[in-house]
Amino acid sequence: MAAIRETVKDAHFRRGVREMLPFTPGMAAWGLVTGVAMVKGGLGVPLAVFMSLTVYAGSAQLVSVPLIASGAPEIVIWAAALCVNLRFMLFSAQWRVVFDHLPRAKRVALVYLAADINMLVFQKAWPEPRAQAGQVPYFLGGAATVWLSWQLASFTGIALAEVIPERWGLGFAGTLAMLGLAYGLVSDRITAVAAVVAGAAAVAAFALPLKLNIVLAIAAGMAAFSLMQASNRGKQAQEPLA
Repeated sequence: MAAIRETVKDAHFRRGVREMLPFTPGMAAWGLVTGVAMVKGGLGVPLAVFMSLTVYAGSAQLVSVPLIASGAPEIVIWAAALCVNLRFMLFSAQWRVVFDHLPRAKRVALVYLAADINMLVFQKAWPEPRAQAGQVPYFLGGAATVWLSWQLASFTGIALAEVIPERWGLGFAGTLAMLGLAYGLVSDRITAVAAVVAGAAAVAAFALPLKLNIVLAIAAGMAAFSLMQASNRGKQAQEPLA
C-alpha cells in the first residue's frame, strides 16, 4: 500500500492522468457499448463482468460475443480474438525498450493495463525509445485512468443493458467514438494506408460468416503495413551515404 501511495503522489503519475483525461469520454462510450453488447449477446451479468475484468479488450470482446452467441467453434472464437489483438505484439516490441529492466511480474501487470490509447499518449510524452526516469509512474497514471473509465462504463452498460432501447443507437455512437480514437493512432502515411486497406477489406468481405471479414481486414492491414515498412527500409538502404 505504501508503494501505491508513493506512486500516486508522483508528479509523473499525475501528469499521466492529466494527459489521458481528454480521451476518457470516447473510451467510456465504447465501454458502455461493449457492456450492453455482452449482455444482449447472451452473456449473463456475472460472466459479462468477469469478461470485462479479465479480457479488458473492447475489440476482442465485441468480436467474440457474436461468435459465442452464434455457437461458432471455439477455434474460430480464439482465432478471431487473437487476430484482433495481434497489434499488441507490435506495441510490446516498442515498450520492451522502456520496460525491459523491470521484474517479470511487474511487466505482466503492465501488459494487462496496456491499451491502444496508452501507446499513443505515451509515445507523445516520451518520443525517444529508451528507458527514462518517470516513465513507469506516467504509464500507470494514464493506464489507471483508462482502466477506471472503461470498467465503470462497461459495468454501467452491463447493468442497464435490459432497459436501454436499441433505438438509442448506442452501437453507432460507440463506432464513432472508436473511429475518433483510431484516427488519433494514425501517425504517418504507412499507418494511414494500412487503415484504409483494412477498412476496404472489411467492407469487401462483409458477407463472410462468423465475422470473418474482421479477421481478413486485420490480415490485410498488417500485410500492407509490413510491405510498406519493408519498402521504406529498402529505399533507405539504397540511398547513398552523404
